[in-house]
Amino acid sequence: MPSPADLPQAYSELQQRFQRTTNALGSAAHDLKTPLAILNGYVELLQSEKLGPISDRQREVLRDMQASGQRLQQFIQDFLTYSALETGGLKMQFALGNINECLSEVCRLWSTRFQEKGLALYFLANDKLPEFEFDLPKLERVISNLLENSFKFVPQGGTVWLHAEPYVWERRAIAQPASAGERRRQTNSQPNSVKVSVSDTGPGISAEFHQEVFDDFFRLPGNENQDGMGLGLAIVRRLVQGMGGKVWVESDLGAGCKFSFLIPFKPSLTPGGKGKNR
Repeated sequence: MPSPADLPQAYSELQQRFQRTTNALGSAAHDLKTPLAILNGYVELLQSEKLGPISDRQREVLRDMQASGQRLQQFIQDFLTYSALETGGLKMQFALGNINECLSEVCRLWSTRFQEKGLALYFLANDKLPEFEFDLPKLERVISNLLENSFKFVPQGGTVWLHAEPYVWERRAIAQPASAGERRRQTNSQPNSVKVSVSDTGPGISAEFHQEVFDDFFRLPGNENQDGMGLGLAIVRRLVQGMGGKVWVESDLGAGCKFSFLIPFKPSLTPGGKGKNR
């Protein structure tokens, strides 16, 4: 066991080892993308019957192969995103956009899978939301990961709601903390952020795991055999924080889940004084 004087050096070496391991695994995941894309392409070619007719049994096998290939592709993409976030290789690219269009598009992409499982997915655009600068691809990834989380755990016949609204986010500066009385006297109620929520009628999460669900490679007890690597919500947390926001969950066992996150309208004024990454 290292002495207290050796702890900084030991910690530095551990960080370097973790960085090397993450880079190596990221490279391996990247190398898997090309052969997997080729295999998926061949499956689609066979399904099209351009190489000849196939039987119903062969069509069923090809569907299973395609579904497995898509799951593996998602695992690879999750790890590549995680690796890039962990090593600082993923930068935010803010641009003026319409968040209603972003959320609507993600819902459209997920609607077929929800219907096939017998789940209802609801989203109603909010015309009170202004256009503001955000990273479109990364926000789409956040929403997609949250919808996928509900998709995995909500049983057939369940419901998922996606909602967005303007929000007044009071962020106290560390240098000038405000007392509770001063905060109550504030009259500025102009929304400065958007609050996005994904609610569902799933099994819920007990309070003791409300923080841990956002940890890397975390799986709830009893869900160890669930598809995925336990990175979906960890990626959500990192991406939301990268946009200057925060994310949390409200849930009780047997009462469904509500995952919410905030992102500011002005990314240049994000907590910690971080500006835009162009």
